[in-house]
Amino acid sequence: MRPSILTRSFISAATVAAIAGGSLLGTSVGFAAAAPATAPAASAQSVSILATQNFGLSSAQAKRVQGWLATYWDYNDSIDGQLGTNSWKAFQRCLKTYWGYTGAIDGDPGVNTIKALQRLLQGYGYTGAIDGDAGSGTRAAFKNFADSR
Repeated sequence: MRPSILTRSFISAATVAAIAGGSLLGTSVGFAAAAPATAPAASAQSVSILATQNFGLSSAQAKRVQGWLATYWDYNDSIDGQLGTNSWKAFQRCLKTYWGYTGAIDGDPGVNTIKALQRLLQGYGYTGAIDGDAGSGTRAAFKNFADSR
């Protein structure tokens, strides 16, 4: 005999209530829980190092900078218009040699890298403070630098 609509509705409601309560005939819903993650989460530092930072350059301008870095500063990655870790490592080698960069060659364009870059960019129209902040003046001079490559 087929159960009536009222019977099926009651069974459905009871099933939902039992699952919500945590048991259905002694069976826990915990079996459906996701397994814990086994891979460690990336740290904020590793993410920032891997990110690209063009500081306002277009892809075409960044490709010109990468070409210059490849010619003079041992950049050997792809010329893709994305100034990533390897681009900034090559730039840091230049900045360390000529523009007072004293940090690690780590590819992270942090405050000290930007300060040295600002010193370089004084020859390309940068007139602001050497403060490590890649603001509008730094970005405009960086575009001038890229356009001269």
